[in-house]
Amino acid sequence: MFSSILGFVIVTVLLAGGYTFLKDMDGPAVQVRPNTGRVSPKSVLKITMTDPSGVRSISVGIRKNNVITRIFDRHFEQYFTERSVDVPLAEANLREGAFDLEIRATDASLAGFGQGNTRTHLLPLRLDTQPPRISVRTLPPNIHRGGAAVIKYTIDEDVIGSGILVAGYFVPGYLQKDGSHLCFFPFPYSMTAKDYKNAVEITATDLAGNVARSRLTVMAFERSFKSDTLQLKEDFLAAVQNKLRDLAPDAATPLDCYLYINNQVRAANVLELQNIAKNSAAAMLWSGAFARLPRSAPRAGFADHRFFMWQGKLVGEAFHLGFDLASVRNAEVPAGNSGRVIFSGNLGIYGNMIVIDHGLGCMSLYSHLSEQLVNAGDLVSKGQVIGRTGSTGLAFGDHLHFGILVGGVEVNPLEWLDPKWIQDNITARIKPVHP
Repeated sequence: MFSSILGFVIVTVLLAGGYTFLKDMDGPAVQVRPNTGRVSPKSVLKITMTDPSGVRSISVGIRKNNVITRIFDRHFEQYFTERSVDVPLAEANLREGAFDLEIRATDASLAGFGQGNTRTHLLPLRLDTQPPRISVRTLPPNIHRGGAAVIKYTIDEDVIGSGILVAGYFVPGYLQKDGSHLCFFPFPYSMTAKDYKNAVEITATDLAGNVARSRLTVMAFERSFKSDTLQLKEDFLAAVQNKLRDLAPDAATPLDCYLYINNQVRAANVLELQNIAKNSAAAMLWSGAFARLPRSAPRAGFADHRFFMWQGKLVGEAFHLGFDLASVRNAEVPAGNSGRVIFSGNLGIYGNMIVIDHGLGCMSLYSHLSEQLVNAGDLVSKGQVIGRTGSTGLAFGDHLHFGILVGGVEVNPLEWLDPKWIQDNITARIKPVHP
């Protein structure tokens, strides 16, 4: 009887030990980013390892001509199921050409009598130290303060990104079927022509991370904008707080509420529009001049500079970025041009708003709506009714705030409503590239 029990215990222990040693027979899974096949001496590779038994160690080497040179080793004191390390190539003494990156990752299992399982991952790479070459295929664009322009350019190799830098603000370009790139970019209303000329650059980053960056010649012109001084009255401030107190719930007074909305909420809305603009189609979805709200009269222009006075003191200022148009109450609002609805909802000072993506970073904005008749993802055609005018958001009086976004920056909508401007500054400049 005792021998039978002892035998059962021994078998149980052997089975448990065998399961412990054999349940995990694979080394950690390995993922490397970026994984473009190209690197430069400035590259830093992020290597992520995952294993249910935990990750014990990693060793990285350069394999070339059957010779391995170790460039990175790390042993972990704690065995987490996921580990990430950054491996810089600056000290690897790489030479131009192809090589293999050898990654040996070991888990924390008891396999191999406690040594763990090791997976060897080979990643073919090529060292590339030369930045891409950019060739601009259009003449220097004419661009007015607050306006927009487009250029066409080619690059001599595949890239992970390219576009225009405006005072450090990046506006992406888009690869076209003919191999060229198109980039629409803004001239911010807040910059002077003199400063703008020296602040526009074209840039591209290749698969190895090499960056080309050079000044872009533009013909920049000044444009004046209207300026107004507005007196903030108590009844107006009270109306704002009653209507929009949810945007400034901690405001102690109606003035505090208004200033918070006009400053912090407005700034947050601008950032949100920039985020929305990142999801633009790589093709041009529109053509011709944009449609205006029918039978409407202008009420406020683009970049109108407003100074706010309260009890004889200057308490704030703002720029009106858009074109206000008034018609009859709850007037039908047409889509300015063909595209895809990228946003339909409520956004702070804009109230009920619709944004249509027309591709290549160009979008149109319709706000203060009383009703939205389209949803995000809908395809719309030029002139299609998408909503009705209203006074939602920071608005008093039924009207449409119509805006144009280029690279997430609001620009002068009047240019886009002008057929001649469209023909001279866009259509004539984006014809197919000839060899």
